[in-house]
Amino acid sequence: MAVNPADLSAALVTTPVAPADWLVVLPPAWCILSGAVLLMLRKSLHLQGWLAVPALAVLVLLDALLLAHVAQNGPVTMVMGRWLPPFGIAFTADLTGALFALAGAVVALAGGVHALGDIDGSGRRYGFYPFLLLLMAGVSGAFLTGDVFNLYVWFEVLLISSFGLIVLGSEPRQIDGAVKYAFLNLVATTLFLIATGYLYGLFGTLNMADIAVKAAENRAGLPLMTLAALYLLAFGMKAAAFPVNFWLPASYHTPRVVVSALFAGLLTKVGIYALLRTLVMLFPVEREELSFVIALAGAATMVLGALGALGQSDIRRMLGYVVVSGIGTMLAGLSLGSPGGVGGAIFYALHSMVVMTALYMAAGLAGRLAGTFDLNRLGGLHGRSAPFSALSLVLFFAVSGLPPFSGFWPKVMVAKAAMDIGAWWLTATVLLTGFLTTIALGRVFALAYWRPAEGALPDEAIPASALVPLAALAALTVAFGLFPDALLATIQHAAQGLADPRAYIGSVFPEGG
Repeated sequence: MAVNPADLSAALVTTPVAPADWLVVLPPAWCILSGAVLLMLRKSLHLQGWLAVPALAVLVLLDALLLAHVAQNGPVTMVMGRWLPPFGIAFTADLTGALFALAGAVVALAGGVHALGDIDGSGRRYGFYPFLLLLMAGVSGAFLTGDVFNLYVWFEVLLISSFGLIVLGSEPRQIDGAVKYAFLNLVATTLFLIATGYLYGLFGTLNMADIAVKAAENRAGLPLMTLAALYLLAFGMKAAAFPVNFWLPASYHTPRVVVSALFAGLLTKVGIYALLRTLVMLFPVEREELSFVIALAGAATMVLGALGALGQSDIRRMLGYVVVSGIGTMLAGLSLGSPGGVGGAIFYALHSMVVMTALYMAAGLAGRLAGTFDLNRLGGLHGRSAPFSALSLVLFFAVSGLPPFSGFWPKVMVAKAAMDIGAWWLTATVLLTGFLTTIALGRVFALAYWRPAEGALPDEAIPASALVPLAALAALTVAFGLFPDALLATIQHAAQGLADPRAYIGSVFPEGG
């Protein structure tokens, strides 16, 4: 008796996967594989850095190829196990996710190179480089997943690795910082999980494209405002937004400087990315209703961060407040919801990933050259190294939003978008924050760099492994400040893709189902 073959097309993806589409899953997979190899070679301490840095360079290449592929062909989706979405777990890369993933990989590579001279044998023994690769697996997965629950999973992966990194060295101040960092992030994670369970109960799916379709079709009668508020609170805590921002400046100065640099560049930006993805793409109507609340939180975050930076004498603590202030600018762009506002938030996030990582590296080198992080005792750094002083000044200008550096353009975008809707107070807050940040960092340069040292400085030199990534990141801020056209065009397309996710949905459901 003849047996008819089952029609798998009703349940499974039967068409072969294009080779280029594998790029959407390769970044997190590569990080997990590389981290596992380093873990197996954990006794070969001398090999850890020299294997990790090429692995991170490959990650940059993979993300660059993914961005080029998405820019040319539109959003790309791959579903695990070949199950048709929304039942199969989807990885979906659009321009926003690919941009964030590439910027994160560049930051991680710079951190990996810097760590060659900053992480000693004890740090390698306790797993700095495997933790770094695991962190990047979580960061890459969060930027590229198309499933809300798996966004939660990747958050957990990066949190586990960040706990390992923040206590590296087991000093009392690191344990104290880790407790503050862990408590607030665990509260935020719990809220995230509660919101995600509620989301599944309402829609019966956690696929982002499916949720976007169903939310648009069945908005009436569903408590979507509750969902949006829960996600705003959960991701706002992870991004260190007011009024739940106090954990960041209380913890980011405690670990090794390269760890602080990676945290400042990566972790809060994953929270901002999650806010953009959920509030702009999934719940745009609710975001509009919450816009004034988000704008107030953004303004308070900006101003309090800048004032906190002015009041600090420890440059590492000061930079923690600068990170917080930048989060406020991104929230301001999110609150506006327009292409200019959302584009400004994306641009500022990418800029902050690069600049804040570099600033923490510069702070570490300043402390190494002067033997202290206290501004009351710092001095003479310009005499010790004029090139290092010039790089630091570039970064100070960039994070203050001064032209012609990368921080200027996103602030202009957010300020203009606010003026376009008559929110002059928000524009004034952005400008005031830039002015206060300029004063805070100008004070650092005047005291730590121009002021003569009071005594003999330690006999320390800047290793090439520290100066090269610092110079590379500073060069990026200059390049994107002077030649922003290509990046601006890409970011505008990314913002439009979040606001109008038809291409994103079409990549997940190519038949419109």
